[in-house]
Amino acid sequence: MQFRTDTKSGNQLSVLGFGCMRFPRNRLGAIDMQKTEWLIMEAINAGVNYFDTAYIYGGSEDALGTILEKNKARDKVYIATKLPLVFLKGPADFEKYFTRELERLRTDHIDYYLMHMLTDMDMWEKLKSWGIEEWIARKKESGQIRQIGFSFHGSQDEFLRLLEVYPWEFVQIQYNYTGENFQAGKVGFEKAAALGIPVIIMEPLLGGRLASPPPSAAAIFKKADSNRTPADWALRWVWDHPAVTLLLSGMNDPKQLEENIAIANTADPETLTSDAREVYRQVLEVFNSSYKVRCTGCNYCMPCPRNVNIPGCFAAYNTSFALGWMQGMQQYATSATLTSAQSGSAGNCVKCGKCEQHCPQHLPIIKSLEQVQGRMEPLPVRWGIGLVRAVLGRKKAKGRD
Repeated sequence: MQFRTDTKSGNQLSVLGFGCMRFPRNRLGAIDMQKTEWLIMEAINAGVNYFDTAYIYGGSEDALGTILEKNKARDKVYIATKLPLVFLKGPADFEKYFTRELERLRTDHIDYYLMHMLTDMDMWEKLKSWGIEEWIARKKESGQIRQIGFSFHGSQDEFLRLLEVYPWEFVQIQYNYTGENFQAGKVGFEKAAALGIPVIIMEPLLGGRLASPPPSAAAIFKKADSNRTPADWALRWVWDHPAVTLLLSGMNDPKQLEENIAIANTADPETLTSDAREVYRQVLEVFNSSYKVRCTGCNYCMPCPRNVNIPGCFAAYNTSFALGWMQGMQQYATSATLTSAQSGSAGNCVKCGKCEQHCPQHLPIIKSLEQVQGRMEPLPVRWGIGLVRAVLGRKKAKGRD
């Protein structure tokens, strides 16, 4: 495993960090502890020493803490977790949520603590009025928080302002070869680096989209180098930046873990050739003409009051353009319409706007769901879905009887 230095603390961090939002789950939706434990311990044995979780990643903190405790591995890793800003109602909540996170993680300190989804100066000013700076100072003095930073999902201008208002010890931003002008973007990334702030990269594969690009994009990569996968290309693009301290990858199966570790062992900074950069440019042209909604599947918009599976709808919609309508429709049927007790289709949306308030990408979700419904739910499809759901409903009722 390669390591890069956190210039604020001197910590040697594995260039590959383990993103814990997408731990494998069983059919009931609970984290599969056996599979998750195997992945975590294999990662640690391979040299991965940075694990990123959050209060709002259902069950993730508790799973990580349980596994590290069971295997006596807490002292082998750095834990990153986050204060859930969206849940805060007052200054007392700082301690409330932090204490709960320590309990879940079965630890007495957090190595890397983030303000989760700090999006603008208004939010920071509110936190300041509640005494966040004094609270952080106390926690750092006690050793309960070692490094303090924030994860960002907002506009570039706000990111640049936030960098200057507090002595941050690291930041976490979304960055990949399709998103140099998205959120903090290249300008924000370079500004943080110029200030000497370690940069952690999230969504290097855009929620997995860059690992399975449209066939025409995959063909471009394969023609350039038949031995490298699209995920390999995407991760190497990020690691090519020497100012990247590490990137986070949500690895939920052995194959992903094995591949990412292998890439991490050989991905050196500033090694991309001009020919390789031309390959990325060609692939970007394909992406720009294929995916219609830039949803990363983070699930911050969920749950929907009307049970709309918003990320599932968008993923199927994008697939319908990238891989064909039938492939997209198959995905839509299984992720949004047929597999839950209540339909999760786009047609359920009542435009309440709750989802847009929580979307870190600031997507026009309501308008996009209308477009999804128009493409994925034409009248014959609605009739067919209704018929299938009625049949399934009768079968379930009969089974209960």
